[in-house]
Amino acid sequence: MADFGGAELEAFRAEAREWLQANFPKSLAHNSEAATQAMMGGEKPTGDAAAWKRAMGEKGWGVPTWPKQYGGGGLSPQQARVLAQEMDRIGAYNPIGGMGVSMFGPTLLEYGTEDQKQRHIPSIVKGELRWCQGYSEPGAGSDLAGLQTKCEDAGDHWVVNGQKIWTSGAQYADWCFCLVRTDTTKKHEGISFVLINMHQPGVEVRPIKLIAGNSPFCETFFTNARVEKNDMVGPLNGGWTVGKRLLQHERSGQGGNRMIGGGVSVPELAKAYVGVDDKGRIADADLRTRIAKHMIDARAHLLTLRRAQEEAKGNVNPSATTSVMKNSGTWIGQERAELTLEIMGAQGLGWDGDAFSKDEREAVRSWLSGKATTIFGGSQEIQSNIVSKRILGLPDTTQNQ
Repeated sequence: MADFGGAELEAFRAEAREWLQANFPKSLAHNSEAATQAMMGGEKPTGDAAAWKRAMGEKGWGVPTWPKQYGGGGLSPQQARVLAQEMDRIGAYNPIGGMGVSMFGPTLLEYGTEDQKQRHIPSIVKGELRWCQGYSEPGAGSDLAGLQTKCEDAGDHWVVNGQKIWTSGAQYADWCFCLVRTDTTKKHEGISFVLINMHQPGVEVRPIKLIAGNSPFCETFFTNARVEKNDMVGPLNGGWTVGKRLLQHERSGQGGNRMIGGGVSVPELAKAYVGVDDKGRIADADLRTRIAKHMIDARAHLLTLRRAQEEAKGNVNPSATTSVMKNSGTWIGQERAELTLEIMGAQGLGWDGDAFSKDEREAVRSWLSGKATTIFGGSQEIQSNIVSKRILGLPDTTQNQ
C-alpha cells in the first residue's frame, strides 16, 4: 500500500529529525553491538545507551504505533515508517526491545483487561521490566499442548508447579508469560495463560550453555510459585487461543530482518576476501551466482513480509502466514551465515586470538547460533505441517496412523 501523507507526513519527518538530533547520542551511531544487546534484552545498558533508552521510552517511540494511553507513540504506520527511515539515516537503533515488545505486549493489547494493560504495558514501553516465555517443557516441545506445568486454585491466588525449558533470557527476566495446565481432563482446552513474577522464592533459573559459547536459553523451575488472580490473561482454560496469537507475533519477528541477517553486505564481504575481476565483479563466478540468488531470495522475502503485514491489519485471529515467513526467514539467515563463512575461508573459523578480527570471530558464533533458528519458536517441520493443513488444505495423515 502506497503512502500518501503529503505535507503532514513531511512535517512529522521534520519533527522526528529534530528530536533524534537532540536525543540520539552520536557515540552510538551504527553501533551494531549496542543494537543487538537492546534487541536481545540482556544486561542493562549504561552511559549513553541508558540515556538513549530512557529518552525513547519516555517518548514512546520504541513502540511507535502502540496507543498513547499506555505510553506508546500513537503514530500511524506511515509515521512509524518515516521514523524508521530517519533513524536509519543517522545510524540510530531502537533501544526498546525484548519479548515484552515483540511478543507479549501486542498480545496483551488484544486479549488483556484494561487493568492488565495499565499495569504491564507502560513498563514494556519504557523498557523498565524484562519478560521471558514459559512455553516448552522437557516433554512438551513440538507437541506444546501436552504441557504438564500445573496451575491450581489457592483461593485468593494461583499456585504453579512444574518445569519449563528453553526460556530465553530467563536469567534476566522480571516476569514470565506462561502456559500452564488448569484442567487435566482436557488437552488444548485445559490450558491457561498466566503472568508469573520471576522475583519470588518459588522460581529457580539455570542457564544452558550452547555450542556458540553463550547462554541465551535456560531451564526454569516453579515450586509453589504464586500468580495473582488478576494476572491470568484471557479466560480460565482459554489460554491456548491467547498462546497461539502470541506465537504469531513471535514468528513474525523470526521471519523479519533480524533472522535474515544484517551488517556488511555479502557482496562487499566477498569482494574484500575473494577479490574482484577486471570488471569489478566478485572474482569467483560460481560464488557470484550463489550470492545473487541469496540476495534475490532475501529481497523477495522482505517484500512478501511487508505485504503479509499489510494484509494482516485488523485481523485478531492467529494466521498461518507467519509459519511461511518464519521458515523462509530462518532459511535465508542460515544461508547468509554459510556464505559468510565460505567467503572468509579459514579466517571465518576463528574462535579466539589476535589472528582473527572481531567480525571474523562473531561470524563463526553467529553461524553456530543460527542453527537453532529453524528449531526454536516452532521447528521448520511443525511450520510445514501448519502450512500444509491450514493454507494448502492437505489432509492430516497422522489421523490415519
